[in-house]
Amino acid sequence: MSEPTGKYSITMPRDIAEAAKARSGPSGLSAYVAAAVARQIERDNLNELITVAEAEHGPVTDDEIQSLRDELTRARREQTEPGANAA
Repeated sequence: MSEPTGKYSITMPRDIAEAAKARSGPSGLSAYVAAAVARQIERDNLNELITVAEAEHGPVTDDEIQSLRDELTRARREQTEPGANAA
């Protein structure tokens, strides 16, 4: 089941509109633009959450970010190594 839609008129730079139209594929420009706007809304929501979390707990340090990246890399490596799922 799809969401109800509305028709809107927007203005954007011609080069961006043409690039989007060229990349939109069979779903069409409207679907391509809707997906891009949905991703932007997700990013905006995440930024709001980060702002609230940092206000409460302080900013995340570069060392903490690197530590989490290292942990993610190790977890991915373990998932792809032969025998990683062996019991």
